[in-house]
Amino acid sequence: MNSNYAAVPVNSSIELQNQNNANSAETPNGKVQSTEFTGGGEYTDGFDEIDELPLINDGDVEHETPGSGVPGAVFNLATTVIGAGIMALPAAMKVLGIGLGFALIILMGILSEISIEILVRFAVHCKSTSYGEVVESALGRTMRVISEICIIINNAGVLVVYLIIIGDVMSGSDAHIGVFDQLFGHGSWDHRSMLILVVLIAFLAPLCALKKIDSLSLTSAASVALALVFVVVSCVVASIKLAEGTIEKPRVGPDFGSKAAILDLLVVIPIMTNAYVCHFNVQPIYNELEGRSPEKMNRVGRTTTVLCIAVYAATAISGYLLFGDNTESDVLTNFDRNLGAHFSMVLNYIVRVGYVLHLILVFPVIHFSLRQTVVALVFTKSVLDDRKKSLPLTVVLLGVIYLASTVIPNIWVAFKFTGATTGLSLGFIFPALIALRLDKQGKSLTRGERSLSWFMLVLAVVVSIIGVAGNIYSIKNKS
Repeated sequence: MNSNYAAVPVNSSIELQNQNNANSAETPNGKVQSTEFTGGGEYTDGFDEIDELPLINDGDVEHETPGSGVPGAVFNLATTVIGAGIMALPAAMKVLGIGLGFALIILMGILSEISIEILVRFAVHCKSTSYGEVVESALGRTMRVISEICIIINNAGVLVVYLIIIGDVMSGSDAHIGVFDQLFGHGSWDHRSMLILVVLIAFLAPLCALKKIDSLSLTSAASVALALVFVVVSCVVASIKLAEGTIEKPRVGPDFGSKAAILDLLVVIPIMTNAYVCHFNVQPIYNELEGRSPEKMNRVGRTTTVLCIAVYAATAISGYLLFGDNTESDVLTNFDRNLGAHFSMVLNYIVRVGYVLHLILVFPVIHFSLRQTVVALVFTKSVLDDRKKSLPLTVVLLGVIYLASTVIPNIWVAFKFTGATTGLSLGFIFPALIALRLDKQGKSLTRGERSLSWFMLVLAVVVSIIGVAGNIYSIKNKS
């Protein structure tokens, strides 16, 4: 019988060796010298260049399914970005004015993309598999715990906002009529808490139970398409009304005429900075990217940024033009009235129902990162591999998010605080600190990269302080 093994000298401590093993060689003293990776970052026998391979995850690699391509990665990252935050942008535009609002959308998009590239670059250097790991490599264990707490608060807050929007749109609120009210009249079927619970159990729970984020590529593509439907309808109706001259002249800059207007300006800027926060999902998406490399991930990030800037600008401007000073914090609730265009009610239903479906498809992408971070902070990674343990964790997380959605009054409250604290920390403060700390450890930055890192850090800290102070002052005034 043919064998792949041959006998070695009797005095050797190894009895068999593979004849086809190119990674081992017998030394004169009869011992076998291995050129395998030892785990310490060193290779022998002239294979040092392997250490330069851009692998974030060099642990156990599954080959069951091919990785996600660039389009799938773009859809997953864009879905992380384009969530409920887009609904608050028209209200932010109302406060900032079209000129300043448009400039901030572009500026925040560019800075966010730079911070993503910094994060990917140093995650590769540190061979990190998650946001928390790269933070720990650069800043230590304590900062990792803080960053993971920020991810949990941010993601849980975002998911709560999704459920609030779904409830407001479908069942209505004190000031607006819901879709079910308009279609079927008031009844038990449009009870807000019950409706959210049904959506959670019937649609969200099955998607959240999926193990890999790559499994959500198709739903992410569908969610982006549904968001574009909302954008197209808003832009077309706004363009028609603008051509007919039925739209009030919008403000170009912010209003400084009253204390309330200045206060709104202070608390709305963190909402703009929070619009692009997707950094907690960068590592999972990178890990599942087919043929992954920093260059390919940078291409994913840049494509996503251009797409999101276009969608955000179109949504914010068209929403503000349509509703002017009556723009609500959740612009979807404005679509319960006559838009002043043909087939207005049909368009209203398309916009609202389409965006609710979008949020349902976005929800599991954000939940994936939330669950992964909770496991990393409290449990061990083996929990994610064990369905009997991961499913109960998913149920508990969904239950907590559901209960919070029944308590928090509206999305503006949630976005003001997460934007000024966890959003800025995840999107700008931690990436800048990582770059500056590792720069001192020999992972040198160029002068321009170092200046940008300091700019992002200072800007984020200043905006965070202003945002938190504005929120506290606003609460005191209302009380």
